[in-house]
Amino acid sequence: MYGAAAQRLLLLGSAMLAIVDAIAIPDPTAAPAPVEVRAPIITPAAVQFDGKYSYLNKRNYMEKRNLISDIASGADNVLHSLGSILGTDLPSYVISGIPNYFQDFPTGDAVKSSLGINDDDLKATPTQVLNIPPYANWTDQGWNVRFHGNVYKLPNISQSKIDDLANKFLFGTSIDKLPAEQQENARNLTRSIFVVQQANQNVSFRLAPAPLQGADGEPGGGNSVTPPSGYENVTFPFETTVEGDYDAFVQIKNFTNGTLLKGNETNNVQRINVYTDGTDTGNATAFLVPSTGITFISDIDDILRVTKIYDPKEGLLNSFARDFTPWMNMPDIYANWSRTLPNDTHFHYLTTTPEQATRNYMDFIYKTYPGGSFDTRPLNFSDVSATLAIRDFLLRKIFATFPTRKFVLIADTSNSDVMKDYPQLAHDFPNQVQCIFLRNTSSTDPSDKFPYDTSGFEGLNNKSYMFFHVPDDLMGLDIASGQCLNQSIMQNVTFGIQDEVLGIHGAGVRLGASTLGSLIIAVLVAGFVAL
Repeated sequence: MYGAAAQRLLLLGSAMLAIVDAIAIPDPTAAPAPVEVRAPIITPAAVQFDGKYSYLNKRNYMEKRNLISDIASGADNVLHSLGSILGTDLPSYVISGIPNYFQDFPTGDAVKSSLGINDDDLKATPTQVLNIPPYANWTDQGWNVRFHGNVYKLPNISQSKIDDLANKFLFGTSIDKLPAEQQENARNLTRSIFVVQQANQNVSFRLAPAPLQGADGEPGGGNSVTPPSGYENVTFPFETTVEGDYDAFVQIKNFTNGTLLKGNETNNVQRINVYTDGTDTGNATAFLVPSTGITFISDIDDILRVTKIYDPKEGLLNSFARDFTPWMNMPDIYANWSRTLPNDTHFHYLTTTPEQATRNYMDFIYKTYPGGSFDTRPLNFSDVSATLAIRDFLLRKIFATFPTRKFVLIADTSNSDVMKDYPQLAHDFPNQVQCIFLRNTSSTDPSDKFPYDTSGFEGLNNKSYMFFHVPDDLMGLDIASGQCLNQSIMQNVTFGIQDEVLGIHGAGVRLGASTLGSLIIAVLVAGFVAL
């Protein structure tokens, strides 16, 4: 069934190899992919920001938050075509840094159809909740917590059926060929993908002090403190969307005995547990973040854990089957930041992995890194255009929520959306972006054969960002004072297309035969994987 597509890829490779000595790399040009933009379903935060305060805007919320056009407009700039270099588009997951096996997860009726079940089969199945750890900002009216997550049911699926479904995600192997522990991991993730989201559901929470969170070696983790006592019951003001999502800022009170510290009277990040009523699956920790201080916003794949998104087979096994593994000694770096930076330091983790697959990410983070709030890709952002733009949308949301905080942005060069969004934020919010730290994956991992674009960094203070090789490069920096550059780490930023593995050092550079041949092979392999 893939014969024609495979033949086209082979013809492409032959044609490109035939002209290998004649190709030079021009400056990249925008060539947006023709992607259909779907109507929004996820509920964005219905908060208006006006300097020092924010407030819930129910009218905007109930108008169904027509934000998809704003989000999609940013995607056109991200979905630039490296075809200006190669004469053909790279696979979308190379452009986005989002694996193709994390695209197009089934939802709702598609899940029921694939499993051969109906609503009657689900009636006796308990409702479950994915409650994503939120952040909260201080306003003149009190603390506003951004509750967000998903309500769903987990169908009763036989192991043989789960194995069949898991095999659809595995590349070059099958579940019966995996070690026993990896088989169980693959089955658990597959079950979390094939869930049925529940629309028009009411959600309520019980809030209480959170004594522990995170694994950075501190008593509570994440540089935060625990309110001494009290509790509060909160009813989310809106029903879940068609996709089972809920997402809005909700003002909370000061607990039953007034033990929450006011955001304008403390420098401490406070943490409270959020228990979803009616289920034991919807627990999370909320972080009440003061108006000033430093927030670390970090990607996860290939910066906090070993994923190898750019190596499809390895990336798939690392995501579906193998236990999550920290990247080198990166947990030590975060533990040191949590211990040594001021008490107003806040950690936020942002992954564009779909909601269904994020429990593994959250579990890994809180066992390995400082506790912090979380952002994931909502279910309706499934097409490539919206997927690419969701990172920028979520980044700008947190910047707007905390207009007087400083931000440290951390990721790696394998994500083209990061390579665009991070420097653009520094251009747009020069007083908020404290540092940008990017792991140069192509300088340390020979399996990363896809170029990255540093043109967005042109015009920025060259001491405000650093491309680093190993976690120890980040040791000893005085981040609170704005020291972002380790002077011993050479920065070879050409403000163009780069890739150390392929010897590409900026726009307009002529490629040798072996270099271009390696790139062609990488593209061909990526094309076959995407089939």
